[in-house]
Amino acid sequence: MLYLSTRGHPDRKRFCEILLEGLAPDGGLYLPERYPQVDDATLTRWRGLAYHELAFEILSLYIDDIPATDLRALCRKTYTEAVFGTPQIVPLRKLEAGVYLEALSNGPTLAFKDMAMQLLGHLFEYELARRGESLNILGATSGDTGSAAEYAMKGKKGVRVFMTSPHGRMSPFQQAQMFSLQEANIHNLAIEGVFDDCQDIVKAVSNDLAFKRKYRIGTVNSINWARLVAQVVYYFAGYFQATTSNDQKVSFTVPSGNFGNICAGHVARMMGLPIAKLVAATNENDVLDEFFRTGTYRVRGSADTFETSSPSMDISKASNFERFVFDLLGRDAARVKHLFQDELGARGRFELPAEVAAARERYGFASGRSSHADRLATIRDTWQRYQDMIDTHTADGVKVAREQRDPLVPMIVLETALPIKFAATIVEALDRQPHRPAGFEGIEDRPKRVRVMPADVDQVKAYIASHCD
Repeated sequence: MLYLSTRGHPDRKRFCEILLEGLAPDGGLYLPERYPQVDDATLTRWRGLAYHELAFEILSLYIDDIPATDLRALCRKTYTEAVFGTPQIVPLRKLEAGVYLEALSNGPTLAFKDMAMQLLGHLFEYELARRGESLNILGATSGDTGSAAEYAMKGKKGVRVFMTSPHGRMSPFQQAQMFSLQEANIHNLAIEGVFDDCQDIVKAVSNDLAFKRKYRIGTVNSINWARLVAQVVYYFAGYFQATTSNDQKVSFTVPSGNFGNICAGHVARMMGLPIAKLVAATNENDVLDEFFRTGTYRVRGSADTFETSSPSMDISKASNFERFVFDLLGRDAARVKHLFQDELGARGRFELPAEVAAARERYGFASGRSSHADRLATIRDTWQRYQDMIDTHTADGVKVAREQRDPLVPMIVLETALPIKFAATIVEALDRQPHRPAGFEGIEDRPKRVRVMPADVDQVKAYIASHCD
């Protein structure tokens, strides 16, 4: 299996090369040359597999430069009841007629990012040991990626993490999860700006090839293909739990900011998983909803990016969207490069009015938008009717799922975090505190290690350089 850049760089690389690299040299994102196809017999064989076995089966279609015995062991080591709290790993529960919640938030940081990041930590450690190398990971987080990455990488041999986050724009619980870590290989950089400023810094550093090579810079954001492909697994797991035969279809509603989570669903659908619709649920930062309604992709500046009660989706430049547009345009890399490098750079937008119909009809995409008032109403309604407490991002998903559901097709909402991470909004909606899992008592009061910095690429580079051996 070889991987190519969405912007047409001539090199073709294997999995373990792009695992440690992140962005392609031309600024594009990596995708496989082809999506492996899964037939009816394979789906039947996969039904009933334990999650770690299913993960191995899917990942082995994309990874052929790690011996099968080693990859199987890495999957078994990652997806355990001890780490994720349940033997099913991602149990499905019925919310109401035709609507289900897939629990992806039972990992160590109580958010869906753990599903891929825990595996990524083991993959990094494995590959770096095999090469006798080290890696400095530079990431950007709007809330959950950072803590998931840091918990997965803390104490790992040969790995340092430099995680940027928007200063003051995460919930107190999210900040505490990251900033309270005392491990020497973890560095938190709070950037004076919004998430998109953090993401721009990561991309700028990744595009400085000399710096990237000198300081061995890698990424854990969902621009890293390894993280995205690990997320494909739980679409198959959710499908198998919601159906009894392979001739049934399901739909998924996915709270979406950076388009990574739902892009994994697109990959699963391209592989042949019987998905009817992939519904992107946005908050007030609705750049994705605008595209799927109108065909216009219009990024917003920092001043026009709203600070909301579902802060992990306060994103106006959806990095993984480029992967989908690459497929949408028939893998025309020259056109993708023009749109994302030239058009967005010059105009901050591009239009694909003809192609958006294909996005809906051929690729099954739909979308919807939720507001703070909608979140409060959905959290309150879900609690009062079902005694099921959901977080703010999952509430965005439930609200939009109810609008998009087909009575003949099960709708699975991907739960993205546990309510404790956004306690203030839960209290506002329900006048009660959410459950706090064991081990997180008093986390907000623990000593914190964080450096506040302006949104300046050179200052971030200087910090990295000064903290590398």
